[in-house]
Amino acid sequence: MRVISGRARGVRLKTPEGMQTRPTADRVKEALFSILQFELPGKKILDLFGGTGQLGIEAISRGAKETVFVDQSDKACKLIRENLRLAKMEDEGRVIRSDYLAFLRSTKEKFDIILLDPPYAEVFLENALNLITEIDILHSDGIIVAECPFGKELPGEFPGYTRSKDYKYGSSVLTLYRKDAAGEADV
Repeated sequence: MRVISGRARGVRLKTPEGMQTRPTADRVKEALFSILQFELPGKKILDLFGGTGQLGIEAISRGAKETVFVDQSDKACKLIRENLRLAKMEDEGRVIRSDYLAFLRSTKEKFDIILLDPPYAEVFLENALNLITEIDILHSDGIIVAECPFGKELPGEFPGYTRSKDYKYGSSVLTLYRKDAAGEADV
């Protein structure tokens, strides 16, 4: 597993040993960041299911200002911190050990892009999407990117959000939701 592009291009990241983490395939990661390439510079990212940290680190490498990584596993949080150190990005990444729902319910921060790549076999993705669209943590015109297995149906609509497109890569699908900007004032 490596950083594909940007200032940390080629840096090899550590992978989990014996953890129940499914890192995003390089092909899917490359496609994801091709889609987001013009959205990243100067933005604040939430990598809600941090795992290895590879998605948030890739975002920083490509110009994101900061990534907040959330994972409930102590092993995953240590791995993310180590990968941030390897990529020389310790100052641009913040790692929070927390259950994803507890984090979402308690955070007062706002983000520009939220990356959701939870374990496939669980209902974490649906729960996260439902809660994120109910609370106000995404800037107007912000983006949610949800990765799920091909064949899993995600909701087509959430109030205040537009589902823009699905991208299929092998057995994975990336679904983008954009927060509507109409009638909203950012603070």
